Amino acid sequence: MSVSWALTPEDVARIRFAFSPMWELVTSLRTLQRPARQSLHLPWIKAVRPRLAGLDLSELFALVPPTGYLADFITPPPDTPMPDFAAELDRVRRTPPETARREALRVEGTDRAVIERFTADPEAGVARVARALEAYWETCFAEFWPRVYGLLERDVLRRSRLLAEGGARQLFATLDPAVTWTGEKLLIDRPWCADEAVRGVGLVLVPSAFWWPSVGVIAPPYQPMLVYPVLGVGTLWEQGPPPAPGALAALIGRSRAQILLALAEPATTSALAARMSLTPGAVSQHLGVLSDGGLAVGMRVGKQVVYRRTPTGDMLACGAA
Repeated sequence: MSVSWALTPEDVARIRFAFSPMWELVTSLRTLQRPARQSLHLPWIKAVRPRLAGLDLSELFALVPPTGYLADFITPPPDTPMPDFAAELDRVRRTPPETARREALRVEGTDRAVIERFTADPEAGVARVARALEAYWETCFAEFWPRVYGLLERDVLRRSRLLAEGGARQLFATLDPAVTWTGEKLLIDRPWCADEAVRGVGLVLVPSAFWWPSVGVIAPPYQPMLVYPVLGVGTLWEQGPPPAPGALAALIGRSRAQILLALAEPATTSALAARMSLTPGAVSQHLGVLSDGGLAVGMRVGKQVVYRRTPTGDMLACGAA
């Protein structure tokens, strides 16, 4: 069984990448319910489990079962490449009550009494869910988001290069074995059948750490969205910045050596700052020195500047490894 989306040339031209703090937050609820499925997230689970006692997550768990369909209205497809949590939470709050009610009734395998309470007054239910999401974010997720953000950002930069270099065929061939591109249709191996046209509205591709290792879809009437497992998720909970070999650190300084090694994958100043535990201003100064020395170069991607190593920087970093 699979999802089959017919993509017109206009749809292919409108493929875009995004990542979503709300998607990661909501799907982390499944990680809490079935830790064995994603044992790589155990460091996060151990860190946040003691904090759960002060939260009422019963309605969220009812709408987000361990498996199967979860209510789409709490994971709206990103409408910008890098939405912030507050903006996504506002979109959840503005969900039409009838949409929320209809989707809640589709959820199976959870506490029916909680679902019935929600559907009896979906407007009040949406407000409660939004408050619960905000409390859960602030208590268990906000401090970890920069780490997740950095991983997702690196993946999007890598995939964007693939799309630019090899087009849709090369991009889809590397997303996941469950995804197949025929040249006209995108086939996604999921446990239900759907065959529909995307109809010129394009496709949003969203990497995910907490949905890993599966693919997921959100279908019309929402913006069509394909969620795929992010690369490098096994490194997500590694502590601290990459090591700086002694000789390289002695040559250019420890922080600059760590940044140069981290630029094995292109990254923005903010992502490097979060990974290095440095201020963005300090990272910017170090990047300026590395750029002036011909070891790194910045390139504009949308509204951000992404840095990568130059061939000279590669030689220096690899020689020190």
